[in-house]
Amino acid sequence: MSIQKGDKVPSTTFMTMGEDGPAPVSTDDLFTGKRVALFAVPGAFTPTCSAKHLPGFCEHAGAIKAKGVDTIACTSVNDVFVMDAWGKSQECGAAVEMLADGNGVFAKAIGLELDASGFGMGSRSQRYAMIVNDGTVENVFVEEGGEFKVSSAEYVLDNL
Repeated sequence: MSIQKGDKVPSTTFMTMGEDGPAPVSTDDLFTGKRVALFAVPGAFTPTCSAKHLPGFCEHAGAIKAKGVDTIACTSVNDVFVMDAWGKSQECGAAVEMLADGNGVFAKAIGLELDASGFGMGSRSQRYAMIVNDGTVENVFVEEGGEFKVSSAEYVLDNL
């Protein structure tokens, strides 16, 4: 069963690119005492993810934060170097924190892993967005296969 509204986010670790190279970020550090808009994509540099999903959150970051969100973060089952390069290529700056879930540990822990082996992509994350308030899921928006509606920045903004 996948994570639901009211559930606590499991304790796992993401990787992010720090000033001195790859650095771990625990879910406890990411979510404790903050309201976070986390969204996940099946893959960095993939068409919908690069043309719509990440750019939408970059574009609407100010409006999302104005509604009480402290941090906006993007995760994908990609390595930290790919996530860093993708964030830089999208010119998001500090608006969106890029979090690598390289082994898919977080995606599995919340029950939102995706078998994309039919496309040669292996195990990935489903496309979703969630609002986490001090470690508890306030709302979660999971896309149906192949869809891009409820996890968009615009939808999240309208549902904050």
